[in-house]
Amino acid sequence: MERQEAEDPEGMLRGQAAIWDCIFGFVSGMALKCVVELGIPDIINSHGCPLSLSSIAKSINHPSLDTDRLSRNYTWMLSNWHHLSDIVKEGGSGFAKCHDLELFDFASTNPEFNTLFNEAMEGASKIMVEAVKTSYKDGFNGLGSLVDVGAGLVPWCNKIGNHSNECPKRKLVNIVERELEDEEEEFCEPDGDDIEEEYKQEKGVYVWILHDWNDEYCIKILKNCRKALPKKTGKLIMVDAALNSQGNEWFDYMQLIFDLAMMVHVQGKERSEAEWKIVLEEGGFASHKIITIPAMPSITEAYP
Repeated sequence: MERQEAEDPEGMLRGQAAIWDCIFGFVSGMALKCVVELGIPDIINSHGCPLSLSSIAKSINHPSLDTDRLSRNYTWMLSNWHHLSDIVKEGGSGFAKCHDLELFDFASTNPEFNTLFNEAMEGASKIMVEAVKTSYKDGFNGLGSLVDVGAGLVPWCNKIGNHSNECPKRKLVNIVERELEDEEEEFCEPDGDDIEEEYKQEKGVYVWILHDWNDEYCIKILKNCRKALPKKTGKLIMVDAALNSQGNEWFDYMQLIFDLAMMVHVQGKERSEAEWKIVLEEGGFASHKIITIPAMPSITEAYP
């Protein structure tokens, strides 16, 4: 050790700093947890302007702030990460190991978690919506229908639809998601309409986020979307990250974090362009192109 220090003292210092960073890497997350539990973002937002530390301190523990509710959303998701090594060795998801149900099954039986989760997803999507509106507004032109396949994105679709003037007859439909336990069962089940007949008469569009699912399940989803699309018109639009794609270098590290998050929470994954190509082709889409936008995900257009 003494010899190594003498030969490369700067390297030893870098090593020490890296070890300390690893040991206390959890602190920033715990500090953020504290900020959320104290309701500090809501305190600042409720005043509508920057606040001094003393003003924030006076507002902490205000009766109107449901800080227990905020803390529970954080705890439900944080505890899953303690099972990361178990996932590597055994498979499965950390969420199921913690809560005895997969995330979406748990949400269906726990209204409070379901509400918090949906609110979080809606908040996170706001930046993405703006990025799509500014960078992909022409992508929806000339299309007869914008169909949300079970992703709960109808409000999102409405914002996109209102932004584009080229398709006044656009239909915004939410197709209910179903589990595919039976190979013969259709994944896309319309609520009272026949999706294959209705949308084959138009240039159907599907918006889907697939990183929540493993490859096998994604292919099943894609095959059902492919069945309902016109053979020579229409396209699949996915809003998902493409690892190592050009144009998103600001988010390279965070995309890898999301890859771990998908593995921990839902047994999903982020995919590279090469991995998307395989999944899309097996799902019935012969070609595709990736369009970068000023956000972490990209837009992938896929064509039958």
